[in-house]
Amino acid sequence: MNIEIDNKSGFCFGVVNAIQLAEMELDRNETLYCLGDIVHNSAEVERLKLNGLVTINHDQFKTLKNCKVLLRAHGEPPKTYETAIKNNIQLIDASCPVVLKLQNNIKIGFDSILKKDGQVLIYGKEGHAEVNGLVGQTNRRAIVIGDIEDLNKVDFSKPINLFSQTTKSIEGFYEIQNEIKKRMIKAQGTDDIEFVVNDTICRQVSHRQPKLRDFVKKHDVIIFVSGQKSSNGKMLYQVCKEENPNTYFVSDIDELKAFWFKKTDSIGICGATSTPRWLMEKIAENIEILSI
Repeated sequence: MNIEIDNKSGFCFGVVNAIQLAEMELDRNETLYCLGDIVHNSAEVERLKLNGLVTINHDQFKTLKNCKVLLRAHGEPPKTYETAIKNNIQLIDASCPVVLKLQNNIKIGFDSILKKDGQVLIYGKEGHAEVNGLVGQTNRRAIVIGDIEDLNKVDFSKPINLFSQTTKSIEGFYEIQNEIKKRMIKAQGTDDIEFVVNDTICRQVSHRQPKLRDFVKKHDVIIFVSGQKSSNGKMLYQVCKEENPNTYFVSDIDELKAFWFKKTDSIGICGATSTPRWLMEKIAENIEILSI
């Protein structure tokens, strides 16, 4: 049996940076807090917890003083930085530079369109850590659009500035974009609409889609490894499933089923941008045992 791990899968550079910064601090045997799960993968979170990383939520963060707190790659709203200054918290900022640039662009776009009584729309998942940080740049006035149905929140008679969560699919973004344009033209009765589209999807993530499609075609069975909380994982899993129906989503070895691998010659293992390489290797080792 051939078992291959996709060499393009695994942590994106933003996640790699966050974990490296955490490990550097933990090597000094100092207490280090992380505001939210450092990555949307429970196995990696547990590994770092055993090394001393303490995950906290925003309510707990407000009670801390005189300590170090890591900000993960997803980014944070301005209020988090204000709290840190007030409570003398040293921030180790691992916010992804792509996300930081997007936050800045949204703030500029919001300030501009506010003068025209317009709206900022963010194509993303409501409540997602990155989206919370983006909405924070607009004093929480941005409208989050998860799908076409959410467009009923929008006033199409007003100017619109559209952005996207960095890990959303390009296809979904363009579908939302086209629908907004169509509804604005209908509402305003003219093609001369004020609609600014900002394609802010991370290309390191989006470029994985065509590579994944090629990878999954090569194998009889695909094991897609990802945390349940990963938006990026859910999106890439669907890409694999569309190309190869024999694709299975797992978060750890206890979810593997022996019957998936019976009468199978070739198995591919891939994962999200939040999936560690060591976990995919562990999955491969257990597949070998199950297939005996």
